[in-house]
Amino acid sequence: MERKSDKYRSYVEILRRELVVAMGCTEPIAVAYCAAVAREALGATPERVEILASGNIIKNVKSVIIPHSGGLRGISVAAALGVFYGRADSALEVISHVSADEERELVRLMDALEFRLVPSESDRALDITVTVYSGEDSASARILDEHTNIVSVKRNGEELSIPRAASCASVAIDETDFQLLDVAGAFDFALSADLDDVRDIIERQIEYNSAISREGLSGSYGASIGKLVMRRGDDARNRAIAYAAAGSDARMSGCDMPVVINSGSGNQGMTASLPVIAYAEYYGKSREELLRALLLSNLVTLHLKSGIGRLSAYCGAVSAGAGAGAGIAFLMTGDLRTVNHTVVNALAISSGIVCDGAKSSCAAKIAMAVDAGIMGYEMHICGNQFYGGDGLVSKGVENTIRNISALGNEGMKETDRKIIEIMTGC
Repeated sequence: MERKSDKYRSYVEILRRELVVAMGCTEPIAVAYCAAVAREALGATPERVEILASGNIIKNVKSVIIPHSGGLRGISVAAALGVFYGRADSALEVISHVSADEERELVRLMDALEFRLVPSESDRALDITVTVYSGEDSASARILDEHTNIVSVKRNGEELSIPRAASCASVAIDETDFQLLDVAGAFDFALSADLDDVRDIIERQIEYNSAISREGLSGSYGASIGKLVMRRGDDARNRAIAYAAAGSDARMSGCDMPVVINSGSGNQGMTASLPVIAYAEYYGKSREELLRALLLSNLVTLHLKSGIGRLSAYCGAVSAGAGAGAGIAFLMTGDLRTVNHTVVNALAISSGIVCDGAKSSCAAKIAMAVDAGIMGYEMHICGNQFYGGDGLVSKGVENTIRNISALGNEGMKETDRKIIEIMTGC
């Protein structure tokens, strides 16, 4: 791919905008960020907080432990952290600076604050408005479609200019950029990219995601899925599955270590990267080979997710697991045909996994998705594949991806509503 081409520049920009750092599950952190922006606009400590949130936000905040909360969960906890301690200029690291003393004070401060959660009737999956009140004054902030996309800030009903730091965090990539993504293009980019254009992004992903994975394997988090997998034996496959699951074990249990996300999700960022890192480590691949394989795994994951949307009833780990399988296929063979068949096979295996919110069982779903990605690769190596007409599989990787996008984006809307109804009563 030509370095000066529009497609090359778009791929670099997509990676730079999507592979960013977040501390904590991104849905509660988005609530905290929105609350911090609203509180800044108010200019006072509020007495009352109202959160208007879409069902997918409520679903994903309900059960996950929030960092620096003392092991607490829930949307009011996320909003309180943003109101009392949040730094709006830190975006998805909005509560990363909270001290142990502040953490201990949180419950006392929350007792003096009135919270109200209102389920939004918005047709957008990611929609948050936080309104804060102090005496006769009020202020609000709204996030739409992406976790840091602040689209409105008001004080006493008057629209304010979006703070510069918030506006920098909220500039969304034009949808046309994502339309330039395809598996062949991602393969070409991974093969030919000048690594100096992307090295800092991918090296940071390796560093941060590997660190939280090690923490998950050494500590006691969630259901300890990563540790469970490693008991099966120390080979490339088990390492790949365990590393990704262990990162999620820690993160879903409130670990405050940062991760580099993908498609707005830390779990997807870890799933797209850690299995590839494990294979490179096990087989002694060079740093350059690893970096290029991670370019592919991240871009394939972003391509798969762009047609489904940030939040849906379709588990994002499926896309990231297929992306990881593509990265492993690239690392081990450098062959586009193998990458294509790996993605198709992986999607055919695991596309039935639903998203019922962020919580400890995400680690187990990640384990299944990574296993499917690896199985998809091994199937092709052994001369086996799924063919067009086998369920959702169509001839050609892009046709299969379009089918999966239609399923996740349109076909599962009613499933999503039912999941939210069951989980929240909303």
